[in-house]
Amino acid sequence: MNLQLIGAVQNRDGEALAKMAGGSYQPDKVINSEAEGLVDSLFRQLKQIFPASTQTNLRTDADEKTAKRQWIAAFAENGIITKEQLSAGVRHARASNSPFWPSPGQFIKWCKDSSVVLGITIDDVMKEFHRYSKEKSLHAGGPANFPWSRDVMYWIVTETRTQMFRRQLGDAEVEKFAAKKLDEWANKVAAGEKIPSPIIAIESKKEVIQTCHNPDAKDHEFRYMPNAAVLGAMTPAQWLMQEYKRRKSAGMV
Repeated sequence: MNLQLIGAVQNRDGEALAKMAGGSYQPDKVINSEAEGLVDSLFRQLKQIFPASTQTNLRTDADEKTAKRQWIAAFAENGIITKEQLSAGVRHARASNSPFWPSPGQFIKWCKDSSVVLGITIDDVMKEFHRYSKEKSLHAGGPANFPWSRDVMYWIVTETRTQMFRRQLGDAEVEKFAAKKLDEWANKVAAGEKIPSPIIAIESKKEVIQTCHNPDAKDHEFRYMPNAAVLGAMTPAQWLMQEYKRRKSAGMV
């Protein structure tokens, strides 16, 4: 699709476009009828959604031809290469309150909007994150057997929790990491990748985080911090305080 979009740009530097596509310059292949048809279809939909366009920036056939060249070039430069991305942009356009034609930059932003591509926002992710933290103990069999609202939540939430405990992230950092994963999955889906179902681990190994780089031989029992699955809703700081009090009461500190 990337080559098709690039190939549809008429009267531009064919050699430069070919380099963007990772190929060699072939003048007879600069124009691609299939890509032109795709953009023609997109413009027909947008003209229905934004009726004022025919009275403003698309008054003549020449205006429309020029606009199509600009849009195709913008798509190629910004990685808009799949029908899924264009469909996300059109869905966003239908929800727009404006009757006026969007700029290429605005439409590209719509194409990449995770709330449109995946149908969820970062607020939805964080609600699922906290729901899982509170209810995971009610569902045996690990994260894969949790009743996730969407499969993508499994991948975002579990990875976020892993990094939260591994890096000891604060609330703001957790949300920032989750937002990053949300964008990554939106880009994958927009590029045509399917979201895999949650994976049930054959063997659950308890990963640990060493908290002492030079532990005493007599103190080996307390060298490691449990992973997220063992800690549950308890934070690393709470676990450390609990261990400190236990060791103090046992006369070990």
